[in-house]
Amino acid sequence: MDIAIVGAGLGGLTLARVLHVNGIDAVVYERELARHARDQGGMLDIHSGQRALREAGLIDRFHAIARGEGQDMRLLQPDGTLLLREDTPDDAPLDRPEVDRADLRGLLLDSLPVDMVRWGHAFDSADNGLLRFADGGRASYDLLVGADGAYSRVRALLTDARPAHIGQNVVELGIPDIDRTHPDLAAMVGRGNYWVLGNGLSLAAQRNGDGRVRIGVSFYRTGEDWFATSGIPFDDPAAARARLIELLSGWDFRFTALIAACDDTVVPRSITALPAGLTWPSRPDVTLVGDAAHLMPPVGEGANMAMIDGAVLGLALAAHPDDLPAAVEEYEREMFERTSAAARMSARVQEILMSPDAGRKMLEFFQPG
Repeated sequence: MDIAIVGAGLGGLTLARVLHVNGIDAVVYERELARHARDQGGMLDIHSGQRALREAGLIDRFHAIARGEGQDMRLLQPDGTLLLREDTPDDAPLDRPEVDRADLRGLLLDSLPVDMVRWGHAFDSADNGLLRFADGGRASYDLLVGADGAYSRVRALLTDARPAHIGQNVVELGIPDIDRTHPDLAAMVGRGNYWVLGNGLSLAAQRNGDGRVRIGVSFYRTGEDWFATSGIPFDDPAAARARLIELLSGWDFRFTALIAACDDTVVPRSITALPAGLTWPSRPDVTLVGDAAHLMPPVGEGANMAMIDGAVLGLALAAHPDDLPAAVEEYEREMFERTSAAARMSARVQEILMSPDAGRKMLEFFQPG
């Protein structure tokens, strides 16, 4: 089999690793010029994705880089009311540990032969077993796997579906080296995730392994053009922080203190998703994994589903080395069912976050009955 994987994210790299473990060659083509070409983002909650890491033979190495204390959670309302506090015992199992996305990606990259990932190869088009890159280069394939994320270009070979805005806009900020620079805020946020929910807004603060606390302020039931009308001057970080504090009027002063303490990294993000339950007629020469196949609201399932996709597809290819159509159909049948359920759950959580009483509804979600 001549397998070409477009995209060196978690799904594509997990697929490459499972294929490698099973003695199957593949090539990962990545448009970035090098592994450290851009920031990989914050922490990930890896739960069901541990299944993929076991299949990849990497679970012990994953446990060595995972942060068990990242399972801590604090849930509050905008007026400061504490709804839930969960502190993880030191000997607790690593059911949902946090891990730095860059560290997890690095773990997968380091588990592959160096020449298995080709950097600086931006996908342009593909047909009849020929892959074309933006620089004019070409490569052949028997199976093309689109692991190229939310705005996948490979997806167009299988479906006309495109991500649509889901009514959420997020402003991302952060406090570097928080233990040294703001020990009082560090103690307040704790070791894991800190959520403030209510009034159509949320503030999520997340402790990262490098000492930075990443903060996302979400505005729900807002349109695609909301940033243009929000009055947030993204070209002036200090003024942007001041405007965010205005938009959190009536919130407890401790939460606005988090915003005031942030550095000059202020990034707007519009949130999109693919239709839940998206499918397509199976083709023997093209398929998708991860966000390319099932982009969901960002509530903790995307990375886990992507890694499982990679593992399931890799195992299907290993089980049917002489029958690509059977392998692809087996993978897609399982993936469609599994990710449709995850997408429905993610949509349910998204509806809770959008509700005026999101804090108490989320408490009921975490503690049913």
